[in-house]
Amino acid sequence: MLVSAPPATVRLAADRLDEATMRARAADFLTTIDRRRSVRSFSPEPVPLDVIRTAIQAAGTAPSGAHMQPWTFALITDPDLKRQIREAAEAEERATYEHRMSDEWRAALAPLGTDWHKPFLELAPVLIVLFRQDFGVRPDGTRRKHYYVQESCGIALGFLIAALHHAGLATLTHTPSPMAFLARILARPENEKPFILLPVGYPSADCEVPALARKPLAEILIENPRPASGSTAVTPSGRAGE
Repeated sequence: MLVSAPPATVRLAADRLDEATMRARAADFLTTIDRRRSVRSFSPEPVPLDVIRTAIQAAGTAPSGAHMQPWTFALITDPDLKRQIREAAEAEERATYEHRMSDEWRAALAPLGTDWHKPFLELAPVLIVLFRQDFGVRPDGTRRKHYYVQESCGIALGFLIAALHHAGLATLTHTPSPMAFLARILARPENEKPFILLPVGYPSADCEVPALARKPLAEILIENPRPASGSTAVTPSGRAGE
């Protein structure tokens, strides 16, 4: 029987805050993040790339399945690459809007005023493409399994958007479908698949966003939910819970 050595550990560097400080920090974060909006009207003004790199580094601290960190962040500022990405994205988006999109989907997008034209892909000073690594590659070329890749990349993306917003930059989560053209244009290996395309920059001086309302806490939070009296809980497998 193979006996594994105990994992190496380090002391957790954590400060326990008093409740007043905790509440103040939570409220400050909510105030800041509640101002975040998806932006489609960007200024072409350059942004400090060291800030972008720091935000990506923050995203790389996200938890991941088995700590495989299954992500690659591509940072694009080259005008020719941005042009290629825009042209390919608009080709896919035009096909989606004209042929693939259901009436229900089209109606859901109507309040956002979107169409297949994506000028922000060239206008925004920075594009970030997050690639998910479906598997790892060892130095000898063999594959290493990755776990919970979608979930891990989703968490990292949330970290990235929050970090960029905290630094004063606007973003847009753009998902042209299919996105395989991104791997081709950016010469990524076979284990990397596009997860999200994120334009980043300052909002334009005349930027407007849809007048939308977020759900209040009462609509998104349930606490200690239990089955109603006399009913039987059902597990995800469909079998009654014991």
